[in-house]
Amino acid sequence: MLTRLQVERLAREGDNAVIAIDGRGKIAVFNRAAAKLLRIEKDEALGLDYGQVLPDLFLSEARQWQTASFNRLTRIGGKQVAVSSVPYRSLSGRVGGVVAFIRNMDEFESLSAQVNNLREAGNLLTAIINSTQDAISVADEKGVGILVNPAYTRLTGLTAEDVLGKPPTVDMAEGGESMHMKVLRTGKAVKGISMKVGPKHKEVIVNVAPILAQGRLLGSVGVLQDVSEIRKLSDELEGAKRIIRHLEAKYTFTDIIGESEAIRATVEQAQRAAATPATVLLRGESGTGKELFAHAIHRLSSRPKGQFIRVNCAALSDSLLESELFGYVEGAFTGAKRGGKVGLFEEANGGTIFLDEIGEISLNLQTKLLRVLQEREIVRVGANQPVSVDVRVIAATNADLEEALRLGKFREDLYYRLNVIPVLIPPLRQRRPDIPLLVHHLIRRFNQEYGRGVEKVTDEALEILSRYRWPGNVRELENVLGRAIINMRVGDTVMEAGHLPPLDARQGGGGRAGKGVSNPVEDGEPEERSYAKLQFCWEEEVLRRALKEAGGNKTQAARDLKISIRNFYYKLRRHGLV
Repeated sequence: MLTRLQVERLAREGDNAVIAIDGRGKIAVFNRAAAKLLRIEKDEALGLDYGQVLPDLFLSEARQWQTASFNRLTRIGGKQVAVSSVPYRSLSGRVGGVVAFIRNMDEFESLSAQVNNLREAGNLLTAIINSTQDAISVADEKGVGILVNPAYTRLTGLTAEDVLGKPPTVDMAEGGESMHMKVLRTGKAVKGISMKVGPKHKEVIVNVAPILAQGRLLGSVGVLQDVSEIRKLSDELEGAKRIIRHLEAKYTFTDIIGESEAIRATVEQAQRAAATPATVLLRGESGTGKELFAHAIHRLSSRPKGQFIRVNCAALSDSLLESELFGYVEGAFTGAKRGGKVGLFEEANGGTIFLDEIGEISLNLQTKLLRVLQEREIVRVGANQPVSVDVRVIAATNADLEEALRLGKFREDLYYRLNVIPVLIPPLRQRRPDIPLLVHHLIRRFNQEYGRGVEKVTDEALEILSRYRWPGNVRELENVLGRAIINMRVGDTVMEAGHLPPLDARQGGGGRAGKGVSNPVEDGEPEERSYAKLQFCWEEEVLRRALKEAGGNKTQAARDLKISIRNFYYKLRRHGLV
């Protein structure tokens, strides 16, 4: 049985509310916790009859029978409490009264709720770790594995049983120090460590960090990333950068796809040309990428921040092209803009002007262009005073300039001024090893543009594409792949031979291994002999002959055939001749 002194000490040192009554039923001991629970000051409570301060709380029973009771529940002021009551002896050794120990059960409910919340948080954390795509492993302070998620088991090829409760070296495929142990030894995180893990020696990048709580090291957590996935993301990023540059029309030499000897030699030649201020003449068939090279040369030159202005000389009439190139003064001709207009050469001052289809300009314009190259000055239409310009000229043509010289359709002095650094761009048929690279590059671009997810091209389809002669070169390849993707269902990820559109077997290549692709024809003649096919072949021959007789001048060829230049270009594109 407790003594009065023990009761008083418990009242001072304990956390629970302590109320003691003497033999007369008066409150003799009343601590701070009791004052807080009952909301009455200690000095006010001492000496009062206990019934004035609190309900019975089973004290009368304890007084009467001098027996103890424990954790009996009741309510005080809306709060649930547990009451334990025991008799105590006075200083004389007789039963002096009863002491009640009152515990606020609301606090226990709060603690219980916190425990439940922690348990739920733990379950939530486990669910998050298990659902994340990153491979995660956790070790305790001794380095023993205590948790791995499904992504970890998929990546490493090890089961949870292989790792949990085992030393941290169990997943290492090669010797060396475990990163978990290094972190536990040093207390510092490690990042970007290349390792091989699991029975298949999977190459991964490892990041491990210490687990700290209140300054105590409790273990370490590691995140493993598949290197092949990182490489894939890197390739996608590079592809995205190329697409951005394409949309901004700012190409560099890294955008020129190919590893064949032919294209590598051309790129090296163009890079050497870019390092000089000399005029460059890009020569190659239609669709080989002359504009791409022009952009790359400009970007690598000493004036990459200057303007890059492209002019299609074949798309404008002589008078319009002259006013566009050199500008004009007010009143120079009927309809001239008030105040005149600055020409493209002046706009490109400090930069580069790219004259595409240079073989199509008239002799009159050739003379004026020669003045620009020789004197570095232009004269606006209708003006007398020259204007100095600092412009680097890059010209391009798919015409036979030497034949045009022989026929007197191209000035010899201009030819030599333009042909300072000739860059010959090979046709696609001369760089067949590059076709698979170009196919995969273009498919990545079309995936972005069309919202598709094509991942692979079958060997059969690649064989067909590699055997075709590609008269339209890379531009035609783009067209064929774009049509092939359109032929695929939205969810398809593999491009097959049957998705390719018909390829003209007369061009020496295409083959049929799938629906809609022509069979190869050994003798070079079309397999079909229908009227429509014969008419198509006849039209192409007419176009080729007209171009040859006009020395490659499309405007003159259209006049000779008595059709509009727009219709002529349409027919050229239809036959892959532009």
